[in-house]
Amino acid sequence: MTSPSATVVYLSLGSNIDPARNLAQAVTLLAARCDVLAVSSVYRTPPQGDTEQADFLNQAVKLATTLEPYPFKTAVLDAIERELKRVRDPHNQNAPRTIDLDIALWGDAVLTYGPKPWRVPDPDIARFAHVAVPLAELAPDYVHPERGVTLAALAATLDTTGIERLGG
Repeated sequence: MTSPSATVVYLSLGSNIDPARNLAQAVTLLAARCDVLAVSSVYRTPPQGDTEQADFLNQAVKLATTLEPYPFKTAVLDAIERELKRVRDPHNQNAPRTIDLDIALWGDAVLTYGPKPWRVPDPDIARFAHVAVPLAELAPDYVHPERGVTLAALAATLDTTGIERLGG
């Protein structure tokens, strides 16, 4: 049961190293740490930036947490990325990866958090179909807190060339 003080959070997940296994494992690890409410279908998507690599599998997860954004990122997302052996290439932010877990939406908040700082809503929602399409599947009527349009409407404006829905 979700705590009344919990925030509904949407995550964007991606992998192109053993992606089916790593996405499934990431969802299992998320469910062990928080209340997973829904999981989107999996989408095969072409890589961004560094295009000389395998396609990605992308997915979105809706969950509830009582943590604040930065502790959630460090204690939950970063821990899962470490457990799934995520390696960050300092010279290529678009390098292949076992798993990438990003906070896309945090309730209806607009905020920055952490030392980077990270932004919520994730700016990539409005830039990339591989982020927007799985989120729109989970919450088509969710109104983007900065853009004032639904996720379904936002996803419909993006180039979905090469994106293939594989199922749940």
